[in-house]
Amino acid sequence: MSGRGILALGRVAFGLLTFVAIGVQLRTLAGDGKLDLVNYFSYFTILSNLIGATFLLVGAARWRAPRSARIDLLRGGAVVYLIVTFIVFALLLSNTDVDLAIPWVNSVLHEIIPIVIVIDWLLDPPMVRLSMRQGLLWLSFPAAWIGYVLIRGAIVGKYPYPFLDPANGGYASVAVYCVGILVLMVAVCAAVVALGGWARSRRAPATIS
Repeated sequence: MSGRGILALGRVAFGLLTFVAIGVQLRTLAGDGKLDLVNYFSYFTILSNLIGATFLLVGAARWRAPRSARIDLLRGGAVVYLIVTFIVFALLLSNTDVDLAIPWVNSVLHEIIPIVIVIDWLLDPPMVRLSMRQGLLWLSFPAAWIGYVLIRGAIVGKYPYPFLDPANGGYASVAVYCVGILVLMVAVCAAVVALGGWARSRRAPATIS
């Protein structure tokens, strides 16, 4: 089997693992009578993993087909979101209940898939070199998500993460965290653009073809 075929199988395996992990946690929360479906799908962790898993499966399904620059740009966004998920969880949420009480599910969504998606980006970098201006487009989704979370939270009184809840220090504290995460995301965008360009420049024509 070719290297690209092996990569496709890996993408299928990890993409399906992500969906299974999310499904198992959903079933467990429902069985315990703790499932708030809207709140569950308001977690950035869940959304970023769904985006990442979707692009893993799309990449696997189209493993023989040429890939467009648009797909690569969207893939890069998935890489950014999962790296930020990994870092924010490690720094702010490792001791917080974020509806991922099953240890292996927590490991899959917060650790394994973020690492996998970075490896995938390095093994199969974008076909065309991305610019930082393009990379900054990746900020649009998290900006929309933060707006949604704050508006919804003000209405229903529920926030997916404690650092976004103004009850924990007021809106000034929320603003500080949002600015900090924005700075982190810009740095991660720059790193993903750079890593993609570096991997693309080093890739031999037959590496995964």
